[in-house]
Amino acid sequence: MPATRGRCLCGGVTFEITGPLQSPLNCHCSQCRRQHGAAFRSRVRVAAPDFRWLSGEDFVTFYESERGYQRGFCSRCGSPILNRAGPNWTAPTTFPDGPPQYGIALALLDDPPVKPALHCFVASKAPWFEIDDDLPQYPEYPPPG
Repeated sequence: MPATRGRCLCGGVTFEITGPLQSPLNCHCSQCRRQHGAAFRSRVRVAAPDFRWLSGEDFVTFYESERGYQRGFCSRCGSPILNRAGPNWTAPTTFPDGPPQYGIALALLDDPPVKPALHCFVASKAPWFEIDDDLPQYPEYPPPG
């Protein structure tokens, strides 16, 4: 499997992913909308060991939410780079369990081999946005699988 590469808007942060891109989706939760300044966030999950910084890791600054979830962005251009559970992370009871993973914005990837397969957190989607595709929709987290 060839590596998938990505970068921020200014090109100061570059990275590669050597494993599969998992769970591609569009998240409509209020935190993702605010982080991306958009109606939703398209993202994939990757196993933490499959992610490698190529340049600019020192440009990445993390915002940690009250629950301890970290949202990393390029401090030069503001691109959202990587989301992860921090050391103080308290997962909601409905949060999918498993090995450490990162959430990566799909739009940062060069020619990703996947596209979003569903919409989640549609119960809190932007009231001004209408979902008009045929992808499955879930009020909160999608079912595991």
